[in-house]
Amino acid sequence: MGISKYGIDNFLVGVVISLFIIFLPIIFVLGVILSVFLWLIGFALLIFTFWFFRDPKRNVPLLAIEDGSIILAPADGKVIQIIEMNENLVLNQKVQVISIFLSPLDVHINRSPITGKVFFFKYFPGKYLVAFHPKASEENEHTFIGIQNEFGAITFKQIAGILARRVVCTLKEGDEVCAGDKIGMMKFGSRMDVMVPFSSRIFVKVGDKVKGGETIIARLRKEYEFPNI
Repeated sequence: MGISKYGIDNFLVGVVISLFIIFLPIIFVLGVILSVFLWLIGFALLIFTFWFFRDPKRNVPLLAIEDGSIILAPADGKVIQIIEMNENLVLNQKVQVISIFLSPLDVHINRSPITGKVFFFKYFPGKYLVAFHPKASEENEHTFIGIQNEFGAITFKQIAGILARRVVCTLKEGDEVCAGDKIGMMKFGSRMDVMVPFSSRIFVKVGDKVKGGETIIARLRKEYEFPNI
């Protein structure tokens, strides 16, 4: 398990601050109680820094690699809602929206949900409402990304939250990506909305925990079924 290249700057800052707090009692010969208190804070911050910016290996399902209609979770987290709406900015059609909430303890690396070509990318500055707020998808800072292949097109959003003050995405229009490829990161708690055509088949439900690049959440062809799902 490595450290995310998308957050190496923040990671180094966190490590330096943690070590400074840890060595502070030694440098200034502080009392035992204050020293223990600072050591606890320093080690807790150091552990959190390594934990938050971790980049674990993921096993992308072979089915998603071979079948372009398969849609993977682009982020770790919990499915907090699945709704229907009209997506009028890019797809111009009725869609199903799968919203995934990332807590500060989840892996924050983002991955491409599908294989295809990036045909749309735009960054929107905005507010920092809590990620599960109904208006967060539209009013918060976010990126809006569209990927298409021979089976159709989907869009998805990296949405900043009340703690997440930066979304990172390395994609640009014209890029070719494979399902499960790393594409960026959302820092310190956030939300991912995946918008699929209304005809798609959904394989997750509200409350499910998903893993980015591993969990199959939908398929562009609704008639497809997985055994035991």
